[in-house]
Amino acid sequence: MKGLVIAIDGPAAAGKSTAGKALAGRLGYRFIDTGALYRAVAWLADRRGVAEASPAAIGALARAADIRLEGDPERPRVVVDGRDVAGEIRSERISQLSSRLSALPEVRAALLELQRRIGAAGGVVMDGRDIGTVVFPEAQVKFFVSASPEARARRRHAELLARGLPSDEARVLAELRERDTRDAGRDVAPLKAADDAVVIDTTDLTPEQVLNRMLAVVESLRSTES
Repeated sequence: MKGLVIAIDGPAAAGKSTAGKALAGRLGYRFIDTGALYRAVAWLADRRGVAEASPAAIGALARAADIRLEGDPERPRVVVDGRDVAGEIRSERISQLSSRLSALPEVRAALLELQRRIGAAGGVVMDGRDIGTVVFPEAQVKFFVSASPEARARRRHAELLARGLPSDEARVLAELRERDTRDAGRDVAPLKAADDAVVIDTTDLTPEQVLNRMLAVVESLRSTES
């Protein structure tokens, strides 16, 4: 039986990746962090000094790049033209650049086909901002994971410090709010919950509680179909 396509959308630092990795592990599915694809494009544009180039040029850069997601979900490799950049795409600089470039229709179009190819066989948990609305609107299970800006800022701040990176929580909060506004207000594939998505507010939930809620939804669907 073909595995499900499970979409998890939501804003930055809401807990999508943590929940998605855990859910994929429980189900024996492949976890796909689609945000890493956009970060990879941002990293490449920054490295080549073309981050301020025309949208068409950046779209062409995204189409031409060989971007692969490989390895264990807990230690993923993000390979761009043969180089593993997983450790280089998580800085706040690349986060902000990724958010800006991901608003470009040319970039989204370049990566849309890649995302659909990755998930076409099913058996995947895909994490992003428009998976349930644009990439896989026919996904059998859709979640929209949110949390208060303050909770998300605390999490991102702690994550950066744990990785040995400098961080100021107030600045992280301001950047998250700026990114939320940009992601929700863009003309193409804005950040929003799909009409049929299960919304989970993780502000006061532990990762285990979030996972259990997701598993309950998946198991409910499976029991209905069996």
